Amino acid sequence: MIKIVYFASIREQLGLSDESIELPDGVTNVLELSTWLQRERGEKWVSALGNPSTLIAVNQEMVSVDQLVESGDEIAFFPPVTGG
Repeated sequence: MIKIVYFASIREQLGLSDESIELPDGVTNVLELSTWLQRERGEKWVSALGNPSTLIAVNQEMVSVDQLVESGDEIAFFPPVTGG
């Protein structure tokens, strides 16, 4: 199992703060996980996770999209940071 946590506007778009799922077959890194979620769950998920500037943490450490994931990990998705 992996735990996925959604923050801020991503959480609001999905109506979901977190979930635990089995690591999907063939998913080895965070980019593949994001792609799998978008493909399997539809347009709302594409809108929420499809921005290439989305920030991702694995086990509370910010990572790049090629970061490997494994059972037991916590993956968090954050919206891109904006400034003004």
